[in-house]
Amino acid sequence: MTMGTAQMRELAETARQWVSEGREAFLARPVTEQGFGPREPAGAMLVDPRGECVGSLYRGVFDAELVAEAGAMAPGASARLCEVSVRRAEAEGAGLTCGGGAEVLLQPLAAVPVEWWDLLGQGAGVALVTRLDEAAVYAESVVVRAADRPGTDAERRAAELLATRRAGRDALYGESGLVLIEAYPSAPHVVICGGGELAEVIARQVRLLGWEAVTASGAGAARKALVEYREAACLVVLTHEPEFDVPTLRTGLELGVPYVGALGSRKTTARRREGLLAAGVGEAELARVHGPIGLDLGARTPAETALAICAEILGVLGGRDGGAMRDTTGPLNP
Repeated sequence: MTMGTAQMRELAETARQWVSEGREAFLARPVTEQGFGPREPAGAMLVDPRGECVGSLYRGVFDAELVAEAGAMAPGASARLCEVSVRRAEAEGAGLTCGGGAEVLLQPLAAVPVEWWDLLGQGAGVALVTRLDEAAVYAESVVVRAADRPGTDAERRAAELLATRRAGRDALYGESGLVLIEAYPSAPHVVICGGGELAEVIARQVRLLGWEAVTASGAGAARKALVEYREAACLVVLTHEPEFDVPTLRTGLELGVPYVGALGSRKTTARRREGLLAAGVGEAELARVHGPIGLDLGARTPAETALAICAEILGVLGGRDGGAMRDTTGPLNP
């Protein structure tokens, strides 16, 4: 699972325990951010007004401040929006790349749906949509599952975030106030078809990203894994055996797997294309096959090739083409 999702699964265990104990505590997470450099985009923390903190936000640089804010929560309020900032020197001392500022939402655990913690603990793909009033004093949270049909703009945005297979947040502003969307999708399951050193290195790279990896040694095993992890599956075909690679690629396309890739020369790629056409796969579906596989990074070694493959998967899931950041004009961390 992604790092942010993994942390939230662990946080869910503590949250359920604290709720069962009737402990007064708060869930803290950022609504807006500026600066800080590379960071976990979906970090969150449980705050006890007595000083206990579980989880991580900005390497603990704001822990004491958030504890004080939690203690100052007005009776009956279900939300508190706190502005926090850190200077460059403080950021460096905390191990952050640079200084920054954020608006952090504090919400009593009692105001967070128990279903949210239960689904997180089960590893389900799920989002939390929290609507705040104009004064950011009262909040109402609802749970949105990956399989739900989105109705509102916030629910549609939640579905988009879940589809990227990466934990993340977004904030929408409307006439009625602020809406915070927090998405924690089920982790990508990369189904690797084929063995050898490259398969092993890809599996290690996959796990480094916080994803899951499964190796399939035959077409039947590959189909079983793709069906089991259908909503979160990514397919990487390394084998060059026509009786294996063509039916496996066809299965991935039929199931709507978001990433389908196959290793091989241009000659092998052309042979697979002809095999898929003969099997009834249309041109539109063929265009979804990433072959030759991976981003063009000049990779030669197994480690470099694994990086190129995983980078392409990351880009596809996030709706990016893998170009250089300097050639882009939009937000660096949307």
